[in-house]
Amino acid sequence: MCSPGSGSDATCSLAYACPPEQTMWNLYSRPPGGTWTIVRSECRGGQPGGAGSVAPVITPGDVLREVRRLPLPKASLSIQPADRTLVNLDTVFSTVPPAFDRTVTILGQRVHVTGTASRYTWHFGDGATTATTGPGRPYPALDVTHRYAKADRTHRPRVDVTFTISYAVSGGPTQTLGQTITTDGVPAALTTHEAVPVLID
Repeated sequence: MCSPGSGSDATCSLAYACPPEQTMWNLYSRPPGGTWTIVRSECRGGQPGGAGSVAPVITPGDVLREVRRLPLPKASLSIQPADRTLVNLDTVFSTVPPAFDRTVTILGQRVHVTGTASRYTWHFGDGATTATTGPGRPYPALDVTHRYAKADRTHRPRVDVTFTISYAVSGGPTQTLGQTITTDGVPAALTTHEAVPVLID
């Protein structure tokens, strides 16, 4: 906190621009294990949270920092056929869209945060990838398929999910962040085999 005639921080000089009944407050932030850095300065009346004080404005950057600290859900794969598949034939992939819905406190205010899956990036474990806007569907749908070329290999396919983040401050209107957040999926184990033709009398 600083006001005209007190404080040594360079930003205290801004306090002279505040109305006589208000004080310039510096807002600092520190991530876990990090160092304190100044976020912004603003004129406020009275003590923080007291009568006559003005609630600080929560910016999209404030929300983005908080969301990055939260454990976003990871998607698990459904593979058909499961565990093992044949080369040169379609293997079907799908997942269940993960849901994210939390209420957090930012700068003393309750912020309702929701994450909606908007993009799926499929890593098939053999170097091939593809991206979709949907989670795929189980067989007989063929929304997301892949053909492996080499037999006797164990792959670790996964699906990464990109979330579009929306938030509402203290029951106010819902807003959407301009940035998305992606979480890596849970790898599965899939072994490839080759079918051998057999002549039957």
